[in-house]
Amino acid sequence: MRVGVVTFPGSLDDHDAQRAVELAGGEAVPLWHGDTDLGGVDAVVLPGGFSYGDYLRCGAIARFAPVMDVLVPAARGGLPVLGICNGFQVLCESHLLPGALVRNDHQQFACVDQRLRIERVDTAWTGDFAQDEEVTIVLKNGEGAFMADEHTLDALEGEGRVVARYLGPNPNGSRRAIAGISNERGNIVGLMPHPEHCVEEGYGPGLDGLPFFTSVLRAVVDA
Repeated sequence: MRVGVVTFPGSLDDHDAQRAVELAGGEAVPLWHGDTDLGGVDAVVLPGGFSYGDYLRCGAIARFAPVMDVLVPAARGGLPVLGICNGFQVLCESHLLPGALVRNDHQQFACVDQRLRIERVDTAWTGDFAQDEEVTIVLKNGEGAFMADEHTLDALEGEGRVVARYLGPNPNGSRRAIAGISNERGNIVGLMPHPEHCVEEGYGPGLDGLPFFTSVLRAVVDA
């Protein structure tokens, strides 16, 4: 299975995401922000970093990159897409997911091994987790607080679209401790923590991030 990983100017976790795909058993395909074709990949990861220097707002300029002109309709058509940290911000700016990511409530950069509960396991990216499984995933962000109005939050909760929730003290002030969400179909997931940093023993807090990548390979095969 071929998983594209997009590099924007300022991306810094693209190679980590590529390695995670390879460790999961897939073929990582580098995609450039200026590409106008996805190259026939089976899924796409939008990695973390500081696309376009986070000017204007995080992800606001990346939304207009040429690659997004082809990715947005493909995602709406069912292509599995995972946005990690800055990639989550890009998905929200592109209106593929609701809400926004804003400055952490404590006004400081957060960098911790964060406990999460996986609450939706029928997405393309979480099928290898058990319902309500608790995992530890690296979190590193300065603008990672998920915000949405009460109507949107109630809809996400009621439709079972909260993918992951922070456990313990809220690390960034996200509404209802939300760490990740999905679209209704479950092919698009945005996640603030970094599973690509938790795929090898001795590097990060363990292997809890690997199922995000094995899940999408299985989902593509089963589709």
